[in-house]
Amino acid sequence: MNRQMSNKQNVFARSPLVRLWQTTYERFLRIRGKPREIALGFALGIFCGMSPFFGLQMATAFFFAALFKWNKLSSMIGCWISNPVTMPIIYPVTYLVGAKLVGIEKAYQVPAQMDWTLLIRMLEISPEIISLMALGGVVLGISIAVTGYVLAFSAVKRYQDDIKQKLEAVKEKRKQKKRSKRKKKKTQRRR
Repeated sequence: MNRQMSNKQNVFARSPLVRLWQTTYERFLRIRGKPREIALGFALGIFCGMSPFFGLQMATAFFFAALFKWNKLSSMIGCWISNPVTMPIIYPVTYLVGAKLVGIEKAYQVPAQMDWTLLIRMLEISPEIISLMALGGVVLGISIAVTGYVLAFSAVKRYQDDIKQKLEAVKEKRKQKKRSKRKKKKTQRRR
């Protein structure tokens, strides 16, 4: 039983997606800067990633991170919340949230079969759909960005504090070695 569990865990750990996630997380923690600026950049990236304007999200996040002097790299990492895997989930949810906020009871349903008249109709109402997605993206983006800020700040702060403690321990060991060498030299001189 334990052997089966460990095999499943090993298969999961060897997954390219899991390795990519672990590598990205480790690199995220190693970003240089103050934890607050890194977390704010990350939250900004998440917020921009919730917008329906795929392709402009990273540029927008980078621009505002530079404007506010937040971490630009972490803002671009935060934008990865919307990617080809998560977009089929994020976009309909942002649309539905936007539609509920405006008071649209019956959301637009994409028909099973497409024809040219239907495509033209979809293009006619696309500004409405995009505006509802943008509204839903703002609402969801704020709540998810706040959560992302808290998680990023605590992770980066903990990592940086651990590194500081390790460096202080190494410095203290070096000081102790120097002290012991000095004592040895003093005792040898006295003889």
